[in-house]
Amino acid sequence: MTQTTSLRQKIQRRPVHGVLLLDKPLGFSSNQALQKAKWLLRAEKAGHTGTLDPLATGVLPLCFGAATKFSQLQLDADKTYEAVLLLGQKTTTADAEGEVIETRPVPGITPELLESITRRFTGPLAQVPPMYSALKKDGKALYEYARKGIEVEREARHVTIFKLNMAIAHDPRAQAAIKIIVSCSKGTYIRTLGEDIGEAIGCGAHLGSLRRIETGGFVAAQCVTLAALEAMTEAERDACLLPPQSLVAAYPSVTLDADNAGRFLSGLRRRGQWGADAPLVQVYGSEPAAFLGSAHICADELIPQRLLSPVEVQDLLQSAQCATEVLTPVSMAAASEPTDAGSFQH
Repeated sequence: MTQTTSLRQKIQRRPVHGVLLLDKPLGFSSNQALQKAKWLLRAEKAGHTGTLDPLATGVLPLCFGAATKFSQLQLDADKTYEAVLLLGQKTTTADAEGEVIETRPVPGITPELLESITRRFTGPLAQVPPMYSALKKDGKALYEYARKGIEVEREARHVTIFKLNMAIAHDPRAQAAIKIIVSCSKGTYIRTLGEDIGEAIGCGAHLGSLRRIETGGFVAAQCVTLAALEAMTEAERDACLLPPQSLVAAYPSVTLDADNAGRFLSGLRRRGQWGADAPLVQVYGSEPAAFLGSAHICADELIPQRLLSPVEVQDLLQSAQCATEVLTPVSMAAASEPTDAGSFQH
């Protein structure tokens, strides 16, 4: 009985708020990596910001607590990948995990050919999602159909390749290989891009490796591995977290006085000179200095979008060693006031 109680105490969940930039390891699904990090941090609430294939490694921002309210911004963010294309073979999955289904000779790869391919695949593209993907059809993931040998019709998706760099590489697994670095819009399938490049060359191709090196301004050099997290103390793990506002750091900011901060937290629009109209701003209170959430500005109105709760605000203040600075009685009272008919309901 004592041992069971002790084990429960060791894994007792706690409120954790922030963003962990994880370097996802090879072979882990995004959800497996998330659950491992959540367990290490003993966090109550967590979510990731878009999946990476088990074959892929690299930047995977994980959101905890209040930060989960802003995870959509990362889902929608542009991304950059580094990949190696193995030329001359197509596989069932378009990557190295699948079975080879076609082998063709590889023509001579010249700088001129790569330049031509680069131009062809830079800009707006229409991509048909691969069968081995997590997209749903009638409530089932496409890969479930693919594993049964069933091909289902998929609509093409419109994506944008902002920048594509290609260079001849050497890989013992293939007749020839190309290293690519791709900056692209959300929803781009690098496996599909690799296959399409292989077809354009005339020999077929599949991904030998894939690494996300940037997403929404976060880069691989900022990331921590699961192995490193495991070796840390809990305090060291907490120190790896970026604050929730790091997800909106690229947007303009508005600072409110105590009275307006409390009313804003209750969901009330605030009228004032907030600057030019803006689709998204980060909002702070001044007394004390605290992140409150996001809003948009329209016709001199600050309109709440995603709000922290007063409890989350205080948790963040305490985690920043501001335990003695709490929301003032005035602002807390305002935050609990009923919303009037002209307010914005969050």
